[in-house]
Amino acid sequence: MTLEDHLGDIVRKARAMNGVRASDAARALGLAEAEWEAFEQSGRMPRQVDWKALAERVGLNPEKLESLVRGWLPRVPPLETWQVLRRFTTQEGDNCVHAYLVWDPETLEAALFDTGWDVSEILEVAEAQGLKLRYLFLTHGHPDHVAGVGRLQDEVEGLEVRAHPKPAPRDLPDEEGLPVGRLRIWCRPTPGHAPDGVTYVIRGWPNGAPPVAVVGDAIFAGSLGRGNQSWELARQAVRDQILTLPPETLICPGHGPLTTVAEEKAHNPFF
Repeated sequence: MTLEDHLGDIVRKARAMNGVRASDAARALGLAEAEWEAFEQSGRMPRQVDWKALAERVGLNPEKLESLVRGWLPRVPPLETWQVLRRFTTQEGDNCVHAYLVWDPETLEAALFDTGWDVSEILEVAEAQGLKLRYLFLTHGHPDHVAGVGRLQDEVEGLEVRAHPKPAPRDLPDEEGLPVGRLRIWCRPTPGHAPDGVTYVIRGWPNGAPPVAVVGDAIFAGSLGRGNQSWELARQAVRDQILTLPPETLICPGHGPLTTVAEEKAHNPFF
């Protein structure tokens, strides 16, 4: 298991967020600009550096960045803990992306979160399990997350696609959530990476398992989604809408490994 973002990615994102030029960051650490550029590309620092000083220069939490340098990886329960939660990973070029399928084991009503590049395996599993796929929830509209929408609409009769601004937060009632069998789904807006960014929180697992948050590209294990819309908005949305969930909440990102709220609060250097 490797993180979606290596150290160079994380530092580059922090620089962009805080308006720090690469040349200034390199100079502060006594590195040549070519050495700094190689670090950001590969994630490998060419020589010993003061990581605490680096973190402070680019606006990251020093202790949490050092935990990543030491090789931190999130510790999470096995996905089987949730029994009726499946992750599907598809790839196009270098882009690996996840989609997530949940269902009620009694009614067999199901919901899919994003499509990834290809929905063939998803459709096969749904047919094999006898699932009634009612909803497709989209975390945001970037191509790797929505590439299979057209095929799903063609092959799944009555499929309801939900995306920002529908449902807006008020469209999924705060108290009861949207039912998928006994499961309940809530919508939390998480813009910043994309203006239509949405996180979906799933509760009501048949075995009492912790909540699950499908976050798209809002947050990755140990990192933050790129602030295409606004870096500060991206970070604030995660802080307000994801990290306020119960610590045991499973975070299902669009890329990279699963994590939890507790793991990110303890180790993500952006927070």
